[in-house]
Amino acid sequence: MTATAARTPDPAEPTPLPGPPLQPRFVAVRSIVALMLREMASTYGNSPGGYLWAILQPVGMLVLLSVAFSLLVRAPALGTSFILFYATGFLPFDMYGDIAGKIAGALNYSRALLSYPRVSWIDPILARLLLNFLTLLMVFCIVITGIMLTDDTHTTIHMVPVIQGLVMSALLGLGVGLCNGVLGGLFPVWSMIWSILSRPLFLASGIFFTYESLPRFVQDILWWNPLIHVTGLVRRGFYSTYDGTYISMTYGYGVALVLILLGLIFMRAHYKRVLER
Repeated sequence: MTATAARTPDPAEPTPLPGPPLQPRFVAVRSIVALMLREMASTYGNSPGGYLWAILQPVGMLVLLSVAFSLLVRAPALGTSFILFYATGFLPFDMYGDIAGKIAGALNYSRALLSYPRVSWIDPILARLLLNFLTLLMVFCIVITGIMLTDDTHTTIHMVPVIQGLVMSALLGLGVGLCNGVLGGLFPVWSMIWSILSRPLFLASGIFFTYESLPRFVQDILWWNPLIHVTGLVRRGFYSTYDGTYISMTYGYGVALVLILLGLIFMRAHYKRVLER
């Protein structure tokens, strides 16, 4: 019985490569997409109306504002449509507030999944940011389209300032959410403190008025609120006669990026303590 001779590999034959494991960036993408799908199912799949409710909520608020203020004043500060004027202020503010709240609770929402080695602490934050920004952007487009189809607004939209304003709003929400997530995890009383401190923002962010209509000393104070720059940018895109000379994208984006940087630094250092809360 003869032994089978070992096969000599042909130099010209390509060597089969073993299947490499997924690179870290692809692992992160898969984790983020999985977290987004999970939240879509839990947030919108289980609630009555699902995504329809995400549209009806701001529409209901805008209708109430429009009816209430139309009884008090003859015309809005810009244009002729009450509901469009309030929509250009309320929807960007709602995007900021919703993203800030969702980011602040991102780690605790996905606490169980963070025990898996392939899920990093940054994954649920990015998943919530992307999902909520895309959802609120969709809501913004649907609501504005509905207003322009049902109300004679005579509006020509310039998309560049509108996109700049919405992106600034989302980044501010991300920065505030990161900082609140860390502070709320380290100091549980901070959530109550921030809830009280942030309540005046609804009145101080230009939803019901224009910056130029205020007295000069009030303007000097409100200029430091980055959300009023968001409102001005969005309205600049809807009203061709509105210049919004006070708007500073450097300040608005600068505040957002500083908050994001600080939030990421402290979240990376203390995310385990946040999860232990």
